[in-house]
Amino acid sequence: MLQLHQVQLGKMTAVLCAGLLMLAACTSQREPAQKMMNDIATAVGAASDDAAKYAPDQLNDVQTKLDDLKTAFDAHDYKGVLARGPAILAEAQGLAGAVAAKKAQIAKDQNAQWTALSGAIPGEFSAVQSRLDELSKKKNRKKAAGIDLDAAKSGLAAASSEWSKAQGAFGNGNMSEAVSTAKDVKDKLDGLAATLKVELPAAPAS
Repeated sequence: MLQLHQVQLGKMTAVLCAGLLMLAACTSQREPAQKMMNDIATAVGAASDDAAKYAPDQLNDVQTKLDDLKTAFDAHDYKGVLARGPAILAEAQGLAGAVAAKKAQIAKDQNAQWTALSGAIPGEFSAVQSRLDELSKKKNRKKAAGIDLDAAKSGLAAASSEWSKAQGAFGNGNMSEAVSTAKDVKDKLDGLAATLKVELPAAPAS
């Protein structure tokens, strides 16, 4: 009977020791797991503003994975956090690079658009102005029949004012505004050309 009691006591002691070892291991993993969580959150926070605009899908993916890690951490699954954390941290740190790449692509596209617009618009202004001058002559009254020349002149003046704003924005380095305004100018000139029945010159080759 004593021998059986000793065996049972030995088993209980072994289980207790194993439990204590597991608790110790768990406790020792908590701090590095917490640091991993903090590092990921810091990386996400540093890039979140720009990433929300330029890389929203990647940002949402990282935030979802971080939320899953928080759930695991709260469940004391520190081992799981440490196993999955490095890859998620790398993704979080990669947000800044994704943002930079997207900004560079946008800048490249805007530069290309500005080059095309600034190359075409001056020629369109000249064509529309020449047509207006032609139709304003008394001898061309028949050609101008049905065309509101005063409205066309006002439209051309408005387009010219907008073009000055576009060039100013370009000079100040505001490519987004420059391209957007230049597009509006191009649309106005195209509309005037249609009204005045003038064929616009082909855009110069880029």
